[in-house]
Amino acid sequence: MTSTSIRLIDPSDGPALAESLARDRQAYKRWMPARPEEFYTPEGQTAVIESLLESHGKGITWPGAVVLDGTVIGQVTIGSILRGPFQKGFLGYWISSRHQGLGHTSRAVGLALRIAEDELGLHRLEAHTQLENLASQAVLRKHGFRSWGVAHEHFYADGAWRDEVFWERRLNDGPPRWLY
Repeated sequence: MTSTSIRLIDPSDGPALAESLARDRQAYKRWMPARPEEFYTPEGQTAVIESLLESHGKGITWPGAVVLDGTVIGQVTIGSILRGPFQKGFLGYWISSRHQGLGHTSRAVGLALRIAEDELGLHRLEAHTQLENLASQAVLRKHGFRSWGVAHEHFYADGAWRDEVFWERRLNDGPPRWLY
């Protein structure tokens, strides 16, 4: 039986992430921004991870690796964390094309929701999907996200500005655990 989990990302995840990103580069170019060649190398991914972990140390990001039976198959990140009266973060995720359509994305998002509420104490999570990304929209709907608007020409990918749907999920109504 396979088991999908998430954990805090580690610099040693760089090679596995680079391999998936390089392999899926053409398949995902419609959904992801253009990146320099270095981004698709183990060294480039290790540098990205180190930057994410620095942000984690400041309390503004929770960067996670999606793991299937010990193998890293993608990422899930709660970023742009705002404290004070907002207590919210922004959810982003991707799964290797070899592992899509098998429930791993949905499981990772569900686990990230638990971390956002239980560990980070957030009141709300937000996400964006391109208008045509129906699979990602289905995952968000399954986990209680509601769409609240469309931003036209909001995200640049594959040589064009893309419309995006904005999503929100309230996690709890309690008072903030941390104000700042």
